[in-house]
Amino acid sequence: MGLSSSSITKDPPATPSWFTPERLLILFCVINMINYVDQGVIASNGVNGSIRTCDDKGICTSGSGIQGEFDLTNFQDGLLSSAFMVGLLVASPIFASLTKSHHPFRLIGVGLSVWTLAAAGCGSAFSFWFIAICRMLVGVGEASFISLAAPFIDDSAPVSQKTAWLAMFYICIPTGIAVGYVYGGFVGSQFNWRYAFWGEALLMLPFAVFGFAFEPLQLKVADSEASKLHDHILVGADSMSVDEFKKTSKSVNIHNILNQFSQFAKDMKALLVDKVYAVNIFGYIAYNFIIGAYSYWGPKAGYNIYHMENADMMFGGITIVCGILGTLSGGFILDRLSASIYKAFIAPVNYVSLHCVKPSLRPLSMAISTVSIHIFGDVPSSPLMGVLQDNINNWRASALILTSILFLAAGIWFIGVSLHSDDASNDRSESQVCTVTVDNGTPLLYGNGDESSYEA
Repeated sequence: MGLSSSSITKDPPATPSWFTPERLLILFCVINMINYVDQGVIASNGVNGSIRTCDDKGICTSGSGIQGEFDLTNFQDGLLSSAFMVGLLVASPIFASLTKSHHPFRLIGVGLSVWTLAAAGCGSAFSFWFIAICRMLVGVGEASFISLAAPFIDDSAPVSQKTAWLAMFYICIPTGIAVGYVYGGFVGSQFNWRYAFWGEALLMLPFAVFGFAFEPLQLKVADSEASKLHDHILVGADSMSVDEFKKTSKSVNIHNILNQFSQFAKDMKALLVDKVYAVNIFGYIAYNFIIGAYSYWGPKAGYNIYHMENADMMFGGITIVCGILGTLSGGFILDRLSASIYKAFIAPVNYVSLHCVKPSLRPLSMAISTVSIHIFGDVPSSPLMGVLQDNINNWRASALILTSILFLAAGIWFIGVSLHSDDASNDRSESQVCTVTVDNGTPLLYGNGDESSYEA
């Protein structure tokens, strides 16, 4: 008995009419902000706290927050801030690779569920090692979102506003951290540092449920690859039995798993030999080394140097104002200039990471970018800053040494200005893989099954 093609025909899922590109942007912005609120929370004086100290007269002050409760040195405290990067490092490339065989929106749902449970675990921690493990799991949860959200936004944004939309998305990074400083400082001082983590877990819970409860969206490349596989199956569907079809499908699945490892190696090689991408990431690493250390130690340094009781509030305000102005202006200026990578070096580096590579490499490029700036940037910077402070015991000198590294980041990005590269995000050589077309600047999400073209 032949297998009817109609029995396995599957039309591309239509996008829900209420799920417009603008609403997708808002959804991702809120999730991104909550992600980074967590980073601000653990760095705030109210949650991070201080160690027990004694002066020359023998008068001692009890510690507070995480550092005081678990009696951590500055080095251990710095390790805690970087612990979640271990999970991020391992999980980001995995989630990026899985987009070719699984629904990206479902992957985000899995990641946000892990994030929610891990954040709640941080609030319930009973030892340094327990909270360190929970921080690692927070990194795993964040990995699914940071490597997939930007390509979704880039697909759905109007052509003339792509970088502006990405700028709005990345504004949530400084905004979230700043809100985390204020929120963590308030909750930690008025209640208990544990409540801050429980509160953010409750905020993320509805979004984790959303990732599973609604019809999943597909990335441009993932959707077209699924369509291509579907058409390939239909060619021989009528000539085989159901049992033969099941055996063939199982064989194809095993073959696909083996091919994923080979494809991952090829994709990594393509990224590493791209000079524009490499220079962009090297500059980003140096920049993130400084920002990572300041984002964690800034409130505590301000408190100790200037004896500021409201250090969390002040540092949060400065972060949100400067972050919003810088990110917004960079995105809108790039849209005004052109789409060339040459001029993009004066704008947000995340735009470069998305547009200097082919569409099929965008999730991996974002994942490797994020992993690199963390594992070589803010992962070592916080513990190293802690070691420096433990040895010289001078917050002002430590801050000056850290700031000097900013010249290195500026020098690397100036090298990028001399490199020339065309925008590869619309590379026509990808037409056999990336087959969903969007005409006249219409965002991807506005299309339904009839408006997207699927090629065999």
